[in-house]
Amino acid sequence: MVSETIEEKSFREKMHEVIFEADTKYGTYFDAALLFSIVASIIAVSLESVDSINSQYHDQLVFIEWFFTVLFTIEYFVRLYITRHSVEYATSFFGVVDLLAILPTYLSLIVPGTQSLLIIRALRLLRVFRVFKLTRYVGEATVLGTAILESRSRIIVFLTTITILSFITGAGMYLFEGPQNGFTSIPQSVYWAIVTLTSTGYGDTVPLTPIGKVLAIFIMIMGYSLIIVPTGIISTELIKAGEFSTRACMQCSKEGHDMNAKFCKHCGYELNHSGNSVSTASPEDQS
Repeated sequence: MVSETIEEKSFREKMHEVIFEADTKYGTYFDAALLFSIVASIIAVSLESVDSINSQYHDQLVFIEWFFTVLFTIEYFVRLYITRHSVEYATSFFGVVDLLAILPTYLSLIVPGTQSLLIIRALRLLRVFRVFKLTRYVGEATVLGTAILESRSRIIVFLTTITILSFITGAGMYLFEGPQNGFTSIPQSVYWAIVTLTSTGYGDTVPLTPIGKVLAIFIMIMGYSLIIVPTGIISTELIKAGEFSTRACMQCSKEGHDMNAKFCKHCGYELNHSGNSVSTASPEDQS
């Protein structure tokens, strides 16, 4: 493998700082321009779906759509180039979103109409937290995501319990009410139980027998009681979670590091004070 020159390293690090970091002047300018382009492209795609506007400005809207698609395509490949491990970025959340944000336009050449899927570019607006330096909200989002991930086993148990209770109560309603009262099958009765449990209550099917009404009351009370269970589970994990910074690793481009982190918790690459990544060589090795 041919080693990178000092000039190339410097160029890649500077580009990484501008594109992936939001704590520098040029990084803020880049993200602001990117968000403006995303909003403009979403507006163009939305206007294209309005027949009265599309019939009059179709060519202009198509040009705008292709202009931003080419622009985002160039940006995507630049991101791949300046990331040391491009696969890490390509498979990350924003990497997948960035790719999906450009594919529909090219796919429309084969399957007409798929350009409407470009609305997925709205997900790229999540970068607004970085542009306006809302680090507190970014940190809170990271903490919330970590809390949900850490409590996934208990949430799975909770959802499994709810599913079992829905099947049992649904089967009970089918037994007590029967087809004559609208509960024509167990699946339809389970559907009614889930709708009632979530307090949606479409009213398309209602129990008429005394036993059915008692069972319905039990389901409704249980639905209100179960609302607090996921909240308690996640709240417990939120207390354990710490605060994170918005620094991006030069090696893998992942964020969510601790405020005082010196190394990337994902790949182990060393982070410097400005938020960029530097060599992992020890002081003894560098001397």
